[in-house]
Amino acid sequence: MAELETKITKAIVESFTRDFLDCLEVDVAVAGAGPSGMTAAYFLAKEGIKVAVFERNLYVGGGMWGGGMLFPKIVVQEKARWVLDGFGVNLAKWDEGYFVADSVEVVSKCTASTLDAGVKVWVGMDVEDLIVHNDRAQGVVLNWHAVELAGMHVDPLALKAKLVIDATGHPAELVRTLERKIPGFKLTEDATGVPGERSMWAEAGEKEILGNTREVYPGLLVTGMSANAVFASPRMGAIFGGMFLSGKRAAELALGILEREKKGD
Repeated sequence: MAELETKITKAIVESFTRDFLDCLEVDVAVAGAGPSGMTAAYFLAKEGIKVAVFERNLYVGGGMWGGGMLFPKIVVQEKARWVLDGFGVNLAKWDEGYFVADSVEVVSKCTASTLDAGVKVWVGMDVEDLIVHNDRAQGVVLNWHAVELAGMHVDPLALKAKLVIDATGHPAELVRTLERKIPGFKLTEDATGVPGERSMWAEAGEKEILGNTREVYPGLLVTGMSANAVFASPRMGAIFGGMFLSGKRAAELALGILEREKKGD
């Protein structure tokens, strides 16, 4: 009698189904569980916003795990310290205005804080497209990343979101998808496409990332390296303060948009 085995299966399938159905309509869907995406989700959830994060890999944290060239350390500047303090991360002062953190600790505590805030994080799920109605992003199109890797033709599923945040990192994949699929596609503001980020200049990249964090298409915001890729700003390497601050900025912008739309209703 395989009672335990089927009981385990039932627990997993029923729990997954319940949680997934609950995510079919969210306030904000975030593509990418790196530092900017998770930070945006954290601060939104702290304000009572219903958020789901979708990460194609079977792990969260983006490029933080490897630190700098597989040395598991990252650098954070003073102005971003308060974000990591909020996650309970231990920071060691290195030089005036700069701190060193253990990359594994940062990922772990950032993730735990985000989950505790009420964010649902889905791993292994790829945001392969957006729902676009009347020239506005209105949700995300999902499939298992394993399906994509296997090259199988399997139709996706979709969920509704009032706003979507592209936190896919260097590729800025959601923006590129719209650029490829929508005839005459044009971003809002002064962005014209996805040129990709420029070569490394840490100071400039960190300085420009907050200004690049914005709504670039109705219903779609960019954060983190996706923002720098869209606006052709430099890459920064293993300094991450701007990534966390960009996530916070994305949350602020999303809250403002949601509030304006609520008043408009």
